[in-house]
This record gives sequence, structure tokens and C-alpha cells, in this order.
Amino acid sequence: MTDLGFRNAWLHPLSALLTLIALCAGLGMGQVAAAATIHAVGVENQYANVISQIGGEYVSVTAIQSNPGTDPHAFEASPAVARELAAAQLVVRNGVGYDGWVRKILRANQNVQRRVIVVQDLLHLPENTSNPHLWYKPETMPAVAQAVAASLTELDPAHAATFAANVRRFDASLKPWYQAIASFKARFGGTPVAVTEPVADYLLEAAGCDIKTPWKLQAAIMNGTDPAPQDVSAQNQFLQRHQVRVFVYNQQVTNSLTASFLSRAQAAKIPVVGVYETMPAGYRYQSWMLAEVNALRNAVEHGTSTTVLK
Repeated sequence: MTDLGFRNAWLHPLSALLTLIALCAGLGMGQVAAAATIHAVGVENQYANVISQIGGEYVSVTAIQSNPGTDPHAFEASPAVARELAAAQLVVRNGVGYDGWVRKILRANQNVQRRVIVVQDLLHLPENTSNPHLWYKPETMPAVAQAVAASLTELDPAHAATFAANVRRFDASLKPWYQAIASFKARFGGTPVAVTEPVADYLLEAAGCDIKTPWKLQAAIMNGTDPAPQDVSAQNQFLQRHQVRVFVYNQQVTNSLTASFLSRAQAAKIPVVGVYETMPAGYRYQSWMLAEVNALRNAVEHGTSTTVLK
């Protein structure tokens, strides 16, 4: 778990205690409680990052899934995770089957004051949506930011203006990413690409790429099932015959099959772009998405591989 807010809150416990005593004496306990930060949880760290940007100093945010070196689909909640969610005043989760375990925990720990944002619902998507990697959709995070601000305003109406201003700032900060997508599409629209699974498919589609990899192969790799031999053969031919210009490789979920595709791409000198399901360390959501588009452009324009974001 990654605490995105108030990391240094316990560095000076005596000072914090004295401050609290002073506040209690001057304001009364009811006013102290009203000034407390909101405890929020972003199940996936990219959502936690957006909560932090919108809530600022008025939220303390925890991310449950924050390790880009693990498979989010195989995540199992610990008792500590359950306690973290049970105590949260605001929870943001992805939905569409990606983190269904959260729903079970929250149902077992009912709290009428808790706000829960399900990104699937914000985008009006059915439960059987085939690609759950919603954060790669350009329209997703503005909707999340608006919903987060609305929930925070309900929990802390005194700072509604701050939350609204932070949403405007967040939306403006997405413009370089949108411009990079539009620029790529205008110049390189129709670029044929191969992928291991549909992690970045929404972004690739927004950029006008032609995803050649059969959907059944992508879904099989994503779900950990055996792909059809003919789909594997088709993917190998795309790579060996240079029928694609870029190979988009999920860094977080690898096996012998995806490793074989990677080897074929490298042997054929097809540039590789690594993508992630969990936001890598050192990035905000905006800089992460922009880095992925820049890596895609460098691959097409210069033949440069970016297997790992640094």
C-alpha cells in the first residue's frame, strides 16, 4: 500500500499532540473533527493519484494495488486491506470485474456515510465489458475527477471551491496528452501494431492504430487461458513478416508465450513499447499517459524501443 498524502504526519508526534491540544482548547472538539482529513482509498494507484490531486491537503489517500511488478488480476486481499477499505470514507475502484473483491469487502462493512465511485458506472459500461483497463480511455479520468470532487464536497463542503478549482487544473493538465494523441493520429493513423493483451488498446484506438492481434488471443493471455493455435500462429506471422510496426508488450503479466512474442519482435527488429496496468513509480497519471504516447511515437517515427518507463 502506498500512502499518497501526509507521509510526514508522524515525524514529530509531540508537536502534533501539542497542536491537537491547542486546537481542542481554542475550537472545541466538534470543530477539530470537522477539520480532519478525509480518508480515501483508490484501489488502483492511478485512481489514488487522481484523488490526491483533487483533494490536495484535505485528503489522506491509500492505494491498494501499487506494485507494477505484479499481476493485478491475481491480487488477493489481506485482512489489512479489508480493514483499510472498511475505514475509508471514499473509495474509487475500476469495476468491470477487475476488482470485484472490493465489493464483497464493502458489503461486509456497511457504512452509509462512505462514498464509493465505480468507474465502470461513470462511463455507463456493462459488467461484461471485454476490456477492463479503463484508465487508458482519454475520457475516463476527467469523469473520475468530477466524481471525486462531488464526493469530497459532500464529505467536506467547506472546501468545495478548492475541489472544483483542482478539477479545472487537472483537466487543463491533460491537454498535452490529448494533443499528443491527436498529433500521432494525424500523422501515423492506421499504423499496424501487435499486442500481448488489451492493456493499452483504448489508447491505441484513440491514436488511430490498427491492432492486428486477434482479440481471442489478447483475451486468452489476459485471462490466463490457453489461446487457440491459429491465433498464436497469426501473431507470429505478423511479427516475422514485418506486418506490424510496433509490438506493445504488457510489462506486468509475462509468461513463456509472451516472452516468445517479445523475442520474435526483437529478432525482427520491430520496436517494442512496454505498457503497464499499474502506474509506475515517479509518475502522475498525466505524465504516465503522455510517456506512453511518446514511446509509441518514438517507436513508429524513429524505430526506438521503450520496453521500460523510467
